[in-house]
Amino acid sequence: MTTIERNQTRHDPRQGSPSAPAIAIASVILSMALVAVGNGLMFAYIPVRLGAERFDPTWAGLIITGLSAGGLAGCILTGPLVRRVGHARAFMVLSALIVLSNAAVGAGTIPLLWIAARALYGFAICGLFIVAQSWLNDAVANAIRGRVMAVFYVSYVAGLGVGYAALAAVDIGTAQAPLIGIAFTALSILPVGLTRLAQPPPPQAASVALGLAWRISPVGVAGMLAVGGLSMAISGFAPIHATAKGYSQADVALLLSAMPVGTLILQIPLGWISDRTDRRYVLIAASALALAAGLFALGFDGGALAALVVIYIVWDGASESIYSLASAHAADRASKDDMVALSSSLLFAWSLAGFIVPGIVTGLSAFYGTQTFIYVAIVIAAAFCLFVLWRVMTTRAVPATETGNFAPMSAQAPLPVELAFAPEEQRGRTED
Repeated sequence: MTTIERNQTRHDPRQGSPSAPAIAIASVILSMALVAVGNGLMFAYIPVRLGAERFDPTWAGLIITGLSAGGLAGCILTGPLVRRVGHARAFMVLSALIVLSNAAVGAGTIPLLWIAARALYGFAICGLFIVAQSWLNDAVANAIRGRVMAVFYVSYVAGLGVGYAALAAVDIGTAQAPLIGIAFTALSILPVGLTRLAQPPPPQAASVALGLAWRISPVGVAGMLAVGGLSMAISGFAPIHATAKGYSQADVALLLSAMPVGTLILQIPLGWISDRTDRRYVLIAASALALAAGLFALGFDGGALAALVVIYIVWDGASESIYSLASAHAADRASKDDMVALSSSLLFAWSLAGFIVPGIVTGLSAFYGTQTFIYVAIVIAAAFCLFVLWRVMTTRAVPATETGNFAPMSAQAPLPVELAFAPEEQRGRTED
């Protein structure tokens, strides 16, 4: 079928498109999994290398803040890029930017250069997720979309885990890690470059409407703000703090590679429960679990590695679960006409918090030490837990029969946003 014929027979995007061949869909998923391996390695490598070079941990925090700023820019600028060159070329351009970022890191331990390089990476990886997920959303029918996206998220998280674990085998005194990151990113271009998966039509205008999203679901927006901060605080600053506390390169690799396990094992049972009750109850439980795990992380800070691994698995898993639960809760309350604006706004809220919180942690760490991120994460989890509890006490519950189906997701991979571009902002109103 030609591109013209395909566009002529295209279904309403809200009803889903006929599914593309599995091998074509797998090409995009494989590409992102390969990217994840390099990304995970670089996340672990940078703070360990800075620690080995005796740089102040504040530099590592500034690098995380720069990465988050780049991600926020990616949310805004990916739309115009895709409209100009299409999905496949945009994917290749953004992958090339990640290669350039890793090459800059490999040029030497130059913190200012690394801040710029990781900001470029943040822009590129956020753009890659928007491109990849919107492409998949267009390619699959509604009947299997949830399963395809679940495979997408699990593949990416698994790739991150492999990258984290690879740090133990890398000589951090050389440019070995950036070179491996470049190699995996270059490999990731091949499946997309060779794919026969048809590209969606060019998107229209971007649509971010935080006011509308808040009217639809205050808990959903608050959840994205909370998990944006939690995710960047825990995943970004855990290796910085562990390095500052004197844990070895292999210990840091083990801790980081174990953390995604929590995301994989906690989301399914929590999601299953949330499909059968008011999701807000499950959000309260998840945030309370994240709060408790944060307190344990503080109590066992600097202690036995085995205890910390278990604590961080639970801590990361509970925090990441807030992401998918809050997204599903917001979607339950949105009309079809509001879904694009809602998902784009939730992505923006997640990115905004992911930019602001690392900046706060970095600033406070200069005065109170690298363990500051634990206190900040505890405060965020407690505040969100109390907010959802207040919403439960002051608003009516939505019967379980009105909820949709939960899909496991990770805050390390921005949620699908139906292109993050809406042809026209649709306004409606439902209550949380």
